[in-house]
Amino acid sequence: MASMAALFTQTPSLSSHKTHKPQYTKPTKISFSPNPDPRKHQRISCGLIDPDGGKLVNLIVKEPHRYEKRRKAHSMPKIELTRIDLEWVHVLSEGWASPLRGFMRESEFLQTLHFNSLRVEGGVVNMSVPIVLAVNDAQKGRIGESSAVALVDSSGVTVAILNNIEIYKHNKEERIARTWGTTAPGLPYVEEAITNAGNWLIGGDLEVIEPIKYNDGLDRYRLSPSELREEFTRRNADAVFAFQLRNPVHNGHALLMTDTRRRLLEMGYKNPVLLLHPLGGYTKADDVPLSWRMQQHEKVLEDGVLDPETTVVSIFPSPMHYAGPTEVQWHAKARINAGANFYIVGRDPAGMSHPVEKRDLYDADHGKKVLSMAPGLERLNILPFRVAAYDKTQSKMAFFDPSRPNDFLFISGTKMRTLAKNRENPPDGFMCPGGWKVLVDYYDSVASSMNGKVPEPVPA
Repeated sequence: MASMAALFTQTPSLSSHKTHKPQYTKPTKISFSPNPDPRKHQRISCGLIDPDGGKLVNLIVKEPHRYEKRRKAHSMPKIELTRIDLEWVHVLSEGWASPLRGFMRESEFLQTLHFNSLRVEGGVVNMSVPIVLAVNDAQKGRIGESSAVALVDSSGVTVAILNNIEIYKHNKEERIARTWGTTAPGLPYVEEAITNAGNWLIGGDLEVIEPIKYNDGLDRYRLSPSELREEFTRRNADAVFAFQLRNPVHNGHALLMTDTRRRLLEMGYKNPVLLLHPLGGYTKADDVPLSWRMQQHEKVLEDGVLDPETTVVSIFPSPMHYAGPTEVQWHAKARINAGANFYIVGRDPAGMSHPVEKRDLYDADHGKKVLSMAPGLERLNILPFRVAAYDKTQSKMAFFDPSRPNDFLFISGTKMRTLAKNRENPPDGFMCPGGWKVLVDYYDSVASSMNGKVPEPVPA
């Protein structure tokens, strides 16, 4: 099997093929039951789904104008971006949050907090997490009466310009309570990005000087929504189904993805393509880092667990909130803009353990229930998947059969990470050997750097 690196080079696969502009259609909403009878379903119209607002936003300045924009930015008040701020600039610049054209002004912020959606011409689009930029009192004072500010990275390099700005109060308690449903201490994103952030928010129209690159060896996997749409068109996809994850891929995940493709084929689609879309922005400290997860995903394709011909692997640049049913709406909405018309959702999406009490923070079923009725997501077909577990009678991952519960072993993400940390092998058939070795190597590298001590995985 070809490696992922060979499948997704930076230029040939996306720029050397002439593609016809896809005919975007608005698919009819369907109900996708866990055990569908394909005879009961009519085939949905083919084609890539329209982006929210009807047009994919692109906020990157064209090459001929970049020098002039940098020159103008030189005299503007400057705001230094944190790593998470830069990730949000990346998200906005490529249109993942279409039709949003910059950091939220107050009206957009309030709509997001209170309605999980934005009003646009002709209706509403989903928007469940605030995409905002915080400034402190000193920065607000330096901005003064200026109508535009330059956004710079930690090295002082101008990344973007924010125009027609609006500064308003950053009510942190309201933001946290409405996004997470709790203000309990210990929420990872809150501690990383909100607690010590400024007491003001600044919104405006964003102009990003050039495409965001991280120079970490993974930029070739960071395909924009526009590039993904081109890739799906090049592959003649008549349906795109997206799978979001922030953990290594085990054979239970693979079962869910391959079974979804089988079901779509039974419905009459000729070439449904999987978008395997690991989250690439901020994650909490005990999650496996992106670089190691991408190595693991590569082994999954090399070992044939997933078919490289019908799988597109790309990095989703958004930071992770761990905000359960609220955040999963953002994950689904962003994939609409990338061209997906089906979204796979499982147990407790974007969830985590309560930071104080010994329980899950969210009801495990609420994510998929919320997605099925969320405003602005009516065009997206939600695919709730059946529970997969390790079938001891077959020595492989299989769909759980409640008639013989004692035959199944449930291996959570926390349990998986603990086994790898302790260099213990999972049951044969749980994960491909090459993928498991990557996971063990990661924990060995952590132990080596910490003199043999590895933090205990936190349930999530």
